[in-house]
Amino acid sequence: MYTDLPTWPASASKLVATAAGREPADLVIKGGTWVNVHTRETLKNYDIAIREGRFAYCGPDASHCIGEHTEIIYADGRYILPGLCDGHMHIESGMLTVSRFAQAVIPHGTTSMFVDPHEVANVLGMAGVKHMHDEALAQPINVFVQMPSCAPSAPGLETTGAELGPDDVAEAMTWPNIIGLGEMMNFPGVVNGDPKMLAEIAATQMANKTVGGHYASPDLGPNFHAYAAGGPADDHEGTCEADAIARVRQGMRSMMRLGSAWYDVETQITAVTEKGLDPRNFILCTDDSHSGTLVNDGHMNRVVRHAIECGCDPLIALQMATINTATHFGLERELGSITPGRRADVILSSDLKTLPIEQVIARGKTIALNGENTVDSTAYNWPANTRGTVKLGKTLTATDFAINAPDGANTATARVIGVVENQAPTKALTAELAVTDGIVQGDETKDVCQIALVERHRATGDVTNGFVSGFNYTGDMAMASTVAHDSHHMIVVGTSRENMALAANRLGEVGGGICVFKYGKERAMVELPIAGLMSDQPAPDVAAAADQMVAAMADCGCTLNNAYMQHSLLALVVIPELRISDLGLVDVTKFEMTPLFVDP
Repeated sequence: MYTDLPTWPASASKLVATAAGREPADLVIKGGTWVNVHTRETLKNYDIAIREGRFAYCGPDASHCIGEHTEIIYADGRYILPGLCDGHMHIESGMLTVSRFAQAVIPHGTTSMFVDPHEVANVLGMAGVKHMHDEALAQPINVFVQMPSCAPSAPGLETTGAELGPDDVAEAMTWPNIIGLGEMMNFPGVVNGDPKMLAEIAATQMANKTVGGHYASPDLGPNFHAYAAGGPADDHEGTCEADAIARVRQGMRSMMRLGSAWYDVETQITAVTEKGLDPRNFILCTDDSHSGTLVNDGHMNRVVRHAIECGCDPLIALQMATINTATHFGLERELGSITPGRRADVILSSDLKTLPIEQVIARGKTIALNGENTVDSTAYNWPANTRGTVKLGKTLTATDFAINAPDGANTATARVIGVVENQAPTKALTAELAVTDGIVQGDETKDVCQIALVERHRATGDVTNGFVSGFNYTGDMAMASTVAHDSHHMIVVGTSRENMALAANRLGEVGGGICVFKYGKERAMVELPIAGLMSDQPAPDVAAAADQMVAAMADCGCTLNNAYMQHSLLALVVIPELRISDLGLVDVTKFEMTPLFVDP
C-alpha cells in the first residue's frame, strides 16, 4: 500500500524551511511556464520546489531550495500544470477495478477523481462500497469516494441486489475517504419531500460534506427549484445552455460531461463563452468512460481539449478541471493548483491547446512519462463473494423471450424505447408490429428489435420483455450485458429470441460481462467477474475485448456512436423518457409503470 501523504500540519515546518532556503527540496522543476489557476495566468521562467509530496516554493528562482540530493527536472519552457481532476465519475463504467482504472488514466494526467460507486452498491451493498473505498486509498493518485445515495435509484420501480438507507449514509460519512454523497438520482423523491432522501442529505451536510446532484428533467419550473432547495450542490445532467445557467443561478455547480457517449459540454459551455457567466461555477467531468475510451482517447485531458475546441479559453478550461473541482469539494487548500502547501500533483506539457501529457507527477513522484506508467497501482484482492453474482435460476430458452400479443390481435401497437445518440435520455416511441402465431415480432424495416431484462440477483428466473429502437441491428443476433444501470440485472437486446437465450446463458456461465452472438455463435466476450461489472485485468486487455465487442455490434448492423453505453443505460429508470426494469416498462416522465401495449 502507498504510504499516506503527510498532512500539511505534519509537513508545515519542512515546507517553510525549504521555501526559506534553510532545508533542501526533494524535487525542483526549473525553467517552466507556471500555469496559475488562481489568477488565470501563465508565468514564464518559474521554478517549483516540492518537499514531502507538497509544493513548498513557487517562484522565479528556486536555486536556494536545491541541495546535494535534490532531484531536478528541467522544464525547458514547457507548461507546468496542476494535475487534472474528474469531478464526477463511475469507476465501474470503465469495466475496471480502481487500481486498473488508475493505471489507465494516470498517463493522461488525471491525478484526482471523485467517484460514485453506486453501480457496485446496487449489486453488493455496503460491502461493495467499502471494497471500493479501501482500494481507492491504496492508489498513487487521489481517489475520493462519494457514498451512493440511491440503491435502488427509484424505489418501487425496480428491484436491486442490495438497498441502502440513511443509517448507511451516516456510517459511511465516518470513513476516512468518503468525500460526500453520490448523485441524488431520486429527484422526484427530493421534490416530494421523501423523508429517506432528505435524511441522507441531512446526514451528509451534518458531516460538512458535499451532496451530489442528478436532476434529469428538462423541467426548470417549481420542481427544479424544489430540488435545488433540497440541498444538492452540483448537477451533471444538463444538456443545454439553459440547464447550465439555471443550475449556477441556484448556487449549484454545473458539471459538464464528456464521457464515452455523453457529449454535453458543447451545448452548455456557451453559458461561459457567449453569455459570460462566472466560469468558477462550472466543472468538467466524464461521468461514464469505458475502457476503450480510456486507452485509445484519454480521460480528463480529452475533456479539456474538447472544451477548448468548443471555444473555451484554455486557462478557463483548465480551471474547470482543477481548482473549480477542488473548491467544490472543500479541498482548495489541498489540491487543484500549483501553490504552496498543496499536494504536488503536476503535469508537464508543451502546448496548452492540444495538451500533450509528457510527464505526470503525483505527490511529488513521477508516475508517468510520455504516455507510460512509471509506477504500479496497488492491486486489491476482491474476495470470492464479490464474484459469481449472476444468478439466473434456470437455463433460459427462446420461449422466455417471446412476447404474447393481446388476445386475438393480428397486429399490436407497442411502446418502444427510442435510443438517442450521444445522450442519456431516451424517447418514448410507439410502433405497429406484426403478430405471428400469437407472438409480437420485431420489425427490422422500422429498426425495432426486442429488449429483455433478466433478473440476476435472486435467481428468480424472471424475464421482462419489450421493444427498443435505434441500434439498426440486422440478421439473427443478440447482445447481453450484466452492466445495466442502475439495478444491474442483465439487459439483452436482439433480433432473435434463440440468440438472446444463448447470450444470456453464456453470461451466467462466466459470471458476468458483455457478449455478442450472431447466427448462434459467440462473436465477442468481455468477462467482468467482479459483481458482473468489473475486471481486474489490465486496461489494455479489457479495452481490446471491448473493441472486439464494438466491432461485433457493428457487424450486426449497429451504426450508433458508443452503442454499448446506450445499451447499458436502458434500465436507468431515473432518466426520461422510457426505460425497462424487472417490474416492467417505466414511464420516467411520470415515474410510474406503463403497459407495453397501447390500448386500441
